[in-house]
Amino acid sequence: MTRPDITGQEKPPYRTGWAHIAFSAGSREAVDSLTERLRSDGYRIVSGPRVTGDGCYESCVADGEGNLTEITE
Repeated sequence: MTRPDITGQEKPPYRTGWAHIAFSAGSREAVDSLTERLRSDGYRIVSGPRVTGDGCYESCVADGEGNLTEITE
């Protein structure tokens, strides 16, 4: 995945965190179903479900600490 609007930044060798993690749900219907379940359980849906600019069908969910998880088809 690329984003032309993001420029390189210094990445200190000792830092915490990661950008995100992604899991394949297997189908668009599974993405929709899991996203709605997480929404009803109180998780913040950051985006989607939607088709992204690079053609993937996904949603993005934040956990209580703001960590992002992509749910893809």
